[in-house]
Amino acid sequence: MQTDIDPRSLIGRKAFDREGTKIGTVDEVYLDDATGVPEWAAVRTGLFSRDAFVPLEPSEFVDDTLLIPFDRALIRSSPDFGVGRHLSPEQELQLYHHYGLDSPPPEEPAESTPDRDFGRLAGQEE
Repeated sequence: MQTDIDPRSLIGRKAFDREGTKIGTVDEVYLDDATGVPEWAAVRTGLFSRDAFVPLEPSEFVDDTLLIPFDRALIRSSPDFGVGRHLSPEQELQLYHHYGLDSPPPEEPAESTPDRDFGRLAGQEE
């Protein structure tokens, strides 16, 4: 996905699976804490449904929509971690495994830096 897009501009955009079927609407965007790059999006899958976490890489933002290159069933069955909270490294690893993606290489631990800000939400100040 393009990294020069303001992640807040994704919120409220429609999301579609690889067949072009509407999945829902982007509810939140999660940034990698180390790089600040948008990494995951929570997509509201329906009126009474939960948010499904989807990877922003290899997804594409085209014509004001998020195109997710996975099947609807896989997206809807993603692990449910709730929204509005940080994703832990363990939760992120579960998402990588769920989508069959290679997880990023482990980061070198910073001196006494806790993981509390891992996967922070776009638009939240530190």
